[in-house]
Amino acid sequence: METTTITMVKMMIDIHTHIISNIDDGCKSIDDSLKTIKKLKELGFSKIILTPHYMKGSNYQANNDIKITKYNELKELVKKENVDIELYLGNEIYINNDIVNLIINKEIYPLNDTKYLLIELPLYNEINGIEDYLYELKLKGYIPIIAHPERYLYFQKNYKKIVELYESGVLYQSNYGSILGVYGKEAKKLFKYALKKDMISFLATDIHSPNFSLIKDFKKATKKIKKIVGNKRFEDLTFNNANKIIDNKKVEYFE
Repeated sequence: METTTITMVKMMIDIHTHIISNIDDGCKSIDDSLKTIKKLKELGFSKIILTPHYMKGSNYQANNDIKITKYNELKELVKKENVDIELYLGNEIYINNDIVNLIINKEIYPLNDTKYLLIELPLYNEINGIEDYLYELKLKGYIPIIAHPERYLYFQKNYKKIVELYESGVLYQSNYGSILGVYGKEAKKLFKYALKKDMISFLATDIHSPNFSLIKDFKKATKKIKKIVGNKRFEDLTFNNANKIIDNKKVEYFE
């Protein structure tokens, strides 16, 4: 009698999204939020961390009460629509020197209320002493994850800077779309360099709407990335490491 071996394929986890509506530059309605979640489900995602921008002193600084209310409304809608996907809450936090106090005062949200923080840096102008900001977070027990490092102009101009910051003990999350040149040729080049050097720990969509350009080219992007890192490493970047965030476990750091 012949037996068939079934290989279980792990679905992916997205740790960087702008799906909660009317809170930043992401989805404009809860209907768009639902459509976006359904699109991610179709692409193969089983878990999503919702990470609205938090930029102190800007229009994008909704506090946790607002975020949690909208998060719960969206979870109820997803349940009502029978979409089999798990949602978690976080923030993409624009770097500032008051992050710990903002957490204590319930303004911002670590990823799934863990020790992991998704941190955004300025795209064009490097912050002097950024290592000191991040070191202070680590002293408080937090683990900074730098969002899309390939997009920062000062890293693109000087690869030594992205290496030095990585060696200081931060983790990096890159965007799938970078491999397709969505953010420009220099971002694509740096992304490929960082992948080959094993500096990237997470991949994410950074999705903003149900019409996000990455959706139609997602398979093309994953194919190109797998060609660089291989299937096993791809699984780490798209599922295993992200699952450790959700469970508040240690993510392996490659040296």
